[in-house]
Amino acid sequence: MLDLTTPSLLFSAISLILLAYTNRFLSYAGIVRALKERHQQTNDPRDMAQIKNLRKRLYLIRSMQILGISSLLLCVVAMFFVYINWQTIAAYIFGIALLLLTASLGVCIWEINISVKALEIHLEDISSKEKLKQ
Repeated sequence: MLDLTTPSLLFSAISLILLAYTNRFLSYAGIVRALKERHQQTNDPRDMAQIKNLRKRLYLIRSMQILGISSLLLCVVAMFFVYINWQTIAAYIFGIALLLLTASLGVCIWEINISVKALEIHLEDISSKEKLKQ
């Protein structure tokens, strides 16, 4: 049996996840601005590859946020249906909210993997420059 506390348990978890997503977005926004400025000064073609990578990651973060917010919204709707004693509908809506949260976390894993690959490219570049110095 679903009661009002069940969907409300996700509020703090989803809120923290959305905060983490927003922090990632703000971090990438700063990187994009700096990269754009650097590209305008140097016209380095590698910057375009990084910008393409960051664009993809920003779209993924937007998807993560939309899925997380939708999950939170459906938790509220589920609580409303529990409140008016429509248990079956509330259970289905809460189930959909859980699926949306799962999808958001899945997209987050995808975005993290892309981020790690981008950082590996930077580390390889640094390593190759250090080898040339030696």
